[in-house]
Amino acid sequence: MQYLNDIPVKQTIPGFFGKMIHGDQSSLVIWDIKKGHTSPQHHHVNEQITFIMEGELEMVIGGEKYLMKAGAVHVIPSNVPHSAFAVTDCKVIDTFAPARDDYR
Repeated sequence: MQYLNDIPVKQTIPGFFGKMIHGDQSSLVIWDIKKGHTSPQHHHVNEQITFIMEGELEMVIGGEKYLMKAGAVHVIPSNVPHSAFAVTDCKVIDTFAPARDDYR
């Protein structure tokens, strides 16, 4: 068992600060994303489920633009190109399957 407060924060790209929890088959990341920062378009083998807890995150997923606000959820299939821009400070939960080994 762990407590969230005991998990170190990792900055993966400028403005994206995550607490990362890994199982054998999946990963959970709780992000604090600072207003004005961008995750450039990318893709990965991992299926991703994104849940916006707080704030507004503009995402382009498979060529479609979404303004995701608190309460929004989106499933991003494996290898679909996507990007994100923080319109405001955001708190976001992402799950990944299989686990994100590059986040360990």
